[in-house]
Amino acid sequence: MPDRREIKHAYLKASRDLKDFLLSRQSREFFLFLFFLFVAASFWLIQTLDNEYETDITIPVRLKSVPENVVVTSEPVSSVKVHVRDKGTLLFNYRMGKVFTPLNIDFMTGEGSHVQIPVSAFSRAISGQLSSSTQVISVNPDTLEYFYSTGQSKMVPVRFQGLASAGSRHYLSDTLFTPDSVKVYAPLAVLDTIRAAYMEPAEFTGIDDTLRKEVRLRADRGVKLVPETSTLTLSVDMYTEKTVEVELHGINFPPDKQLRSFPSKVSITFQCGLSQFNELNAEDFHIFVSYEDLLKLGNQKYTVRLRNTPKGVSNVRFNPTQVDFLIEHTEDDGND
Repeated sequence: MPDRREIKHAYLKASRDLKDFLLSRQSREFFLFLFFLFVAASFWLIQTLDNEYETDITIPVRLKSVPENVVVTSEPVSSVKVHVRDKGTLLFNYRMGKVFTPLNIDFMTGEGSHVQIPVSAFSRAISGQLSSSTQVISVNPDTLEYFYSTGQSKMVPVRFQGLASAGSRHYLSDTLFTPDSVKVYAPLAVLDTIRAAYMEPAEFTGIDDTLRKEVRLRADRGVKLVPETSTLTLSVDMYTEKTVEVELHGINFPPDKQLRSFPSKVSITFQCGLSQFNELNAEDFHIFVSYEDLLKLGNQKYTVRLRNTPKGVSNVRFNPTQVDFLIEHTEDDGND
């Protein structure tokens, strides 16, 4: 570790080197060059700023005096862009230094639930904040508008919008939203047409695990949603296969006739979610054979089909797919 004498020696050497450089001819020439460069740049900037240019300035917009019983369902724009022309010195001041007073919209001046005010109504408020030499070329937007409701609202369900697909050997078992409904505020004529709140369209593909994502809900003009977001949950399950043995049951048979099928049971193989594997059994599947259908077949085999398919079951296969049958006559023993 250097001692104090070494540090002091190094400091003195650096000081001498700096002093020698500042007093040298090269140093004087360098600083003289910088001085003339600064003077030239200043003259160029002054001459440039003295020319006329065009630019955009931003003036804020505020809506004031909103009654407590009113819900503004669509706010006016937060600012307007004013395209102006003037000398560069003034435009530079507008862009860098000047703070503009907001254009205040008095709520009480509007009529109806959809209020539109032309920006020309604020021309004095805009020009009053600009120099007399500044020329206003255009204002965007040219109309300030807002929607409001005087308390009319209702609850509507949240709905999915977009594309969702699971990865290989997986499937979407459920689609949930939290919250699953939101409150809608809108003018009465618009409110009556709203049946649901849809999320902004999105695409989710190749999902192999449960997905949770906060999504924004889409609101049309003049509509306010509370809340404006919801948490989407896409539940994913894995496919598996299961086989059950199911008996064939005859329906609509006369009292003195009964069904005999060969074989009497059919193997049903199907795909289901892993979470359903232990819940699904033979009692969930029903093969009902109608007496009228068998009469139409005559000597042909009966093609096996399910009366209904349990929820979550897909890719159902039968073994065998066709069975032989016999309509057996049973003798009545005469006892009721």
